[in-house]
Amino acid sequence: MGVLMVGTAWAADNRVDGLRPDAPELAAPGASAIGVRTIQLLHKDQVDILKVEADKPLPKYDRPLTVEVWYPSDGAKRGGQYKNVFIRDGKTQVTLYGQAVRDAAPAKAETPYPLVIISHGYPGNRFLLSHLAENLASKGYVVASIDHTDSMYHDKAAFGSTLVNRPLDQKFVLDEMDRLGKDPGSFLNGLVNANDTGLIGYSMGAYGSVITAGGGVTQAATELAWGAPAGTLKRMMAGSPEHEALMDDRFKAIVSIAPWGMTYGFWDAAGLAGVKVPMFFIAGSVDDVSGYEKGTKAIFENAVNTDRYLLTFENANHNAAAPIPAPVESWKPVDNLDFVPFEHYADAVWDTLRMNNITQHFVTAYFAVHLKGDDSMQSYLDIIPVANEGVFAVEKDGTPKAEHSYWKGFPKRTAKGLKLEHMTKAN
Repeated sequence: MGVLMVGTAWAADNRVDGLRPDAPELAAPGASAIGVRTIQLLHKDQVDILKVEADKPLPKYDRPLTVEVWYPSDGAKRGGQYKNVFIRDGKTQVTLYGQAVRDAAPAKAETPYPLVIISHGYPGNRFLLSHLAENLASKGYVVASIDHTDSMYHDKAAFGSTLVNRPLDQKFVLDEMDRLGKDPGSFLNGLVNANDTGLIGYSMGAYGSVITAGGGVTQAATELAWGAPAGTLKRMMAGSPEHEALMDDRFKAIVSIAPWGMTYGFWDAAGLAGVKVPMFFIAGSVDDVSGYEKGTKAIFENAVNTDRYLLTFENANHNAAAPIPAPVESWKPVDNLDFVPFEHYADAVWDTLRMNNITQHFVTAYFAVHLKGDDSMQSYLDIIPVANEGVFAVEKDGTPKAEHSYWKGFPKRTAKGLKLEHMTKAN
């Protein structure tokens, strides 16, 4: 009963900025206060997937995208709200709480901050990974999280729109953030360095991230009756000029959490050989949505032309690492879903906040190495693969003994149930 009460009390706060006492070292927020603003973007002249009809010209529209932007701030205040946020049922709106201050003045940076783009699942919204957004902004990044039209809780539409638009949205937001960073009339002017950009994708956002990294899809994936209509996914095919044109060397590193698609034949070895951007994959070992052995792990193993990692949460399912703790309003059954919305956020084995903190730790190290050139953070990644095999042996003053092999940054007894595998680019 005590555990339930504690969990309920935490969820009632609807906080996205939690830090457990046993969190790994790099999970803690950085030194910067955080500002947050909402911007509206319009991707002009895009194919309107929802209105495509066989044997007719492809209809076009101007595709709207709402983007939440977190950034370092010079303000002294910390703490704010995210109001009117839809949860999984697509009807209930809630208030989330975190560290960011709405419309706070941006920091006066000597040099622009690296950019991180976040791409949610299907369905989802721009706040689903807000724990990572706030954490990274406090450490000197500008973070842009996308509301993907047709893929949100309240506007979920045909799956084909998600299949086609994910990588296009990711590239477009990169272009727009780059443009705004050079616009004297934008609050982002001089604040963001899009030449050093990271991407975090979850589920269908991670599907898009594999394509963005260079993983062109198979021809069979473009012909699925339930997929993208009228061949509209062919522009993502491996080897196609359109897919090649999507590749952008401003993406320096990608975190791909539970990427969907491998178990449905969206990639093969030849397509995944096209991945050239360094990648950090994260997955639960019993993921029954994206698959593990034949899903995320197979993508990891076949992306032979880049340096990549795979962090595995043993016995976690599809919700490993990415979602914020389930808002308290999601704990109740609803009449338009055959499951309790809580299940969309939570895992049956792992505590969500625990997974969030572990993810913050590793993403901090990974992006510091690849986006900031901080090689000192590499030591948090150069660890034995199986955490359970680590030996914790330190002197009374904390100095490691010769036999010490515990995961760096993890307090004693806390690096359990995790694996971190590393594969380098093929020669």
